[in-house]
Amino acid sequence: MARMPQSYSMNAPYGPRFSLPPTPPVRPGTGGRGAGKDRTMATVGQLLLDIRNPALRENALLLLSKRKDIFQDLAPLLWNSFETITTILQEIVSIYPVLSKNTLDSGSSNRVCNALALLQSVASHSETRIPFLNAHIPLYLYPFLMTTNKTKPYEYLRLTSLGVIGSLVKNDDTEVISFLLQTEIVPLCLRTMEIGSELSKTVEYRIS
Repeated sequence: MARMPQSYSMNAPYGPRFSLPPTPPVRPGTGGRGAGKDRTMATVGQLLLDIRNPALRENALLLLSKRKDIFQDLAPLLWNSFETITTILQEIVSIYPVLSKNTLDSGSSNRVCNALALLQSVASHSETRIPFLNAHIPLYLYPFLMTTNKTKPYEYLRLTSLGVIGSLVKNDDTEVISFLLQTEIVPLCLRTMEIGSELSKTVEYRIS
């Protein structure tokens, strides 16, 4: 069974501990780009709050993962909002026990992939990339890269995890490269190339 890195504590969220400020309501009849941005901020702010609610978390992860490419400031909000990164990591480690039993289903895989997609947003942003690395969060992805099951739920986890690593290395940051070379990422990529799909093999080749 894969283990959580010992340096991480679920009771110590990463980033500054503050909550999102309330977003002013958009007045009826106002329009234009500013009003649209206000509505987006209000929606994203509510979804970040929903992540902390177990009953609303799955839907919030899904909707935020869909918005990650259209809202440029999502990564700093994810990193700095209270308990958000902690909750995302809880989602990730929650399926560790399932991995070795080969009982991962599509629903659980999709939910964790949505969480990983948010980490990809944090990994790719210039303001959050190095703090993300310094927190050693990439280590939480390695159990997914170590799986050998060839079914789609496992393949999706491997591919989405590789997307996070790919977002880290795309700018050729020497600090990122140095960190990854000191870990098991290259051997894991070479290992998973033997069992992954053509798409995942392509991503792994670019990383390694």
